[in-house]
Amino acid sequence: MPNAYISGTGFYVPPRVVTNADLVKQYGIDITHEWIVQRTGIEERHFAEEGVGTADLALEASKQAIERAGIDKHDLDMIILATLSPDHAFPGSGVYLQQKLGLCEGDNAKFVPALDVRNQCSGFLYSLATATSMVKSGAAKHVLAVGAETHSAALDLSTAGRTVASLFGDGAGAVVVSATEEDRGVRGWYLGADGRHADVLSQKVWDIKKRPFIPLNEAGVGQVQPDHMWAQMKGKVVFRHAVERMIGVLMQACMDQGITRDDIDLFFFHQANLRINQYVADQLGIPPERVVHNIQRFGNTTAATIPILLAESEQNGKLKRGMKIAMITFGSGFTWGAAIVDW
Repeated sequence: MPNAYISGTGFYVPPRVVTNADLVKQYGIDITHEWIVQRTGIEERHFAEEGVGTADLALEASKQAIERAGIDKHDLDMIILATLSPDHAFPGSGVYLQQKLGLCEGDNAKFVPALDVRNQCSGFLYSLATATSMVKSGAAKHVLAVGAETHSAALDLSTAGRTVASLFGDGAGAVVVSATEEDRGVRGWYLGADGRHADVLSQKVWDIKKRPFIPLNEAGVGQVQPDHMWAQMKGKVVFRHAVERMIGVLMQACMDQGITRDDIDLFFFHQANLRINQYVADQLGIPPERVVHNIQRFGNTTAATIPILLAESEQNGKLKRGMKIAMITFGSGFTWGAAIVDW
């Protein structure tokens, strides 16, 4: 049975930077830089321009990952794209990414399967687990796993929505998971979910139980109420469960692998809230220099946070071959996960 390792990484964020001060000046939100930083650690984020969608961001990150993996795009055997902000309700954004990569064109067209994963902040680790399993089973040799989000189009950028709108940014991260006979790669993945808290962090932009699923006015135009249009979050509940689940799944991963925190060189936490990650690290006694952060510059890019962290860390030299790393995430659902990887 082959091992599955991450052979290439890539990331892309749109060029437009929106600072905390910009939220006040450009959008008129009654908020301050200090208020946001104190609660989240976020100083700025990136927003895509109108006309740019999730598959567009995913394309740029994917091209980087494929190039750094040293393979041709036609070597891919599968695409897995995790997002909570797909280009459309359907089809999934994975097929749009396939087409944008040019896999469907020319004499050597390759119609690889494309799978979308809808596990929000935990989406990338669910995707990585799936890609790893496909490679280790022998069903695929190279799998492209992407996390991509275009949050800015679906944020209530007003004072009423400030507690959620100040958190999120746009971006994409990608990895290629490849087969190898070397003693390296993804050593284990650990996932969980608790649907009892599904409504604590949600965006119910339409309700398929209703007829029609989007209410119509007298002119036949769909109208969505604000509490369904925008993401809703009970922040204190999310914080408490995030801390508990992230600590628990990391401890589970370490026990299963027969390692301790001291065996791990770098920790890649999902970038939802710097204060959550600092609290988790403090509770586990993890030295700050071994926890990688970039939420200050990118905000919460949901499914994209961990692959962006990986790609950026590899490109700036912080993440090196031979390191043992841990990835840990928590998100809406509630869902969570961890992975241990020998880089």
